[in-house]
Amino acid sequence: MDYFFQQVINGLTLGAIYGLIAIGYTMVYGIVGMINFAHGEIYMLGAFISLIAYLFASTIGGGSVALALMVALLATMLFTSLWGWAVERVAYRPLRGAPRLAPLISAIGVSILLQNFVQLSQGARVKPLPPVVHGGLTLFQGDSFTVGISWLQIIIFVLTLALMAGFTWVIARTPLGRAQRATEQDRRMAALLGIDVDRVISATFVIGAALASVAGLMVTLYYGVIDFYIGFLAGLKAFTAAVLGGIGSLPGAMLGGVLIGLTEALWSAYFSIEYKDVATFVILVAVLLFRPTGLLGRPDVEKV
Repeated sequence: MDYFFQQVINGLTLGAIYGLIAIGYTMVYGIVGMINFAHGEIYMLGAFISLIAYLFASTIGGGSVALALMVALLATMLFTSLWGWAVERVAYRPLRGAPRLAPLISAIGVSILLQNFVQLSQGARVKPLPPVVHGGLTLFQGDSFTVGISWLQIIIFVLTLALMAGFTWVIARTPLGRAQRATEQDRRMAALLGIDVDRVISATFVIGAALASVAGLMVTLYYGVIDFYIGFLAGLKAFTAAVLGGIGSLPGAMLGGVLIGLTEALWSAYFSIEYKDVATFVILVAVLLFRPTGLLGRPDVEKV
């Protein structure tokens, strides 16, 4: 039982990372009605930018880990958001009135482009980062196993909750949030009422990229190794989390991420680790068979 609780903590940590990436998928789908298949590569770019920013900040910051992490977080969110904005301008805005297959192919092309860009600029080998945050808390001592939570896991939980709370407040209380909700419900009517739809959609891509960049920083610190290909599988699982929780639902995206993280952690602990991805997608298929809209999703209402 002690081992089970430890794996639950590990699964929640992984789920928080998946959830942050999944929010970007569900936001873009909710407003534009398209799946941004380049979003996994935006997360990958965030991981590389965070590594470069942390190494640079730690070099000039006099060895202060807290200062270097803060600088890395801000720099990662800033530069990754610019990449998200560029993807929207290049891959989506020119094709907004085109058939749905066109922006889908464009997003896949951008995904391949970003992968190869990072491979050529940073090299194909993995990039390691020594452990930065050390220590943790012992929750309870079992007979044969000690259940603990590291300081880094606590940082991940707190940062994820803070970002979710802040983003929920933006959606519910700010003019940008009201414009996003109006654009999601009826883009044409929102434009007729004076809302700058292009600006709202660009802001949505920027916010989604910023959240994915935080996930990239978390993965870099948590696992200590990244490469140019990490965006593919993580993006696929985050998309699965968005569909599992209900595409278009922000709480559903985080719930789906947590469920996938728990599934991977518990399956890896008690069954063959080679099949943890299979277990994740089996759960997705089961949910789609019995609840096609996802756990928290709502059926689409066709406008006539």
